[in-house]
Amino acid sequence: MEIRASTVLPARREPIELHTGDGLTLVGELALPADRPPVATLICLHPLPTHGGMMDSHVYKKAANRLPALADLAVLRFNTRGTTSDRGTSQGAFGEGQQERFDVAAALEYAEFHDLPRAWLVGWSFGTELVLKWGHDPLVEGAVLLSPPLHRATDADLDAWAAFGRPLTALVPEFDDYLRPEEARARFARVPQAEVVGVEGAKHLWVGEPYVRIVLNEIVRRVNPSGYPLPLDFG
Repeated sequence: MEIRASTVLPARREPIELHTGDGLTLVGELALPADRPPVATLICLHPLPTHGGMMDSHVYKKAANRLPALADLAVLRFNTRGTTSDRGTSQGAFGEGQQERFDVAAALEYAEFHDLPRAWLVGWSFGTELVLKWGHDPLVEGAVLLSPPLHRATDADLDAWAAFGRPLTALVPEFDDYLRPEEARARFARVPQAEVVGVEGAKHLWVGEPYVRIVLNEIVRRVNPSGYPLPLDFG
């Protein structure tokens, strides 16, 4: 079976709830390999909810549809506070990236409590800001950033990640609306362990199956190298 944009591969998928330290309930979904334990876990932090970002933003939806089967990964997606998707609406209101620190912590606590292995943060746009500001947790093995704007995240946050020492990869579209590869390399130079990967022809939203494949492959290459490159067919 050829893997297309709409392909949904076998997995164990279950609705979940996260509970924040400030008393909110967030809705999400956990997708696990169908018949074996995961080798690592992706915790997905979505784009800006005030501009349509949510747990079903297309790259994350496709990650959940494919990566449990293709790369033995658990994919945990959730709506940050005040965000709505088909799964429902998380309690609370958009916190400008500050109150969302409780949301990041709740996702990591869920992963730890449920013995999900080797947690990696994957942030997209606004989600990258949450990774850089609030992702310094001993449970985190590393992070992948998609289209980082470096708007809310400051040089101080980059310095903090440098001190944190975990691997960091930034996938930066050639035609990004906010931060393009050359500038990104200059900004991320503060983080010695950071790698900036410019993606030719891509735009901020990674629209188009070829760009989705690049993103998913680059994630898998770092999180579970034995699963790279992802196959184009299944079964």
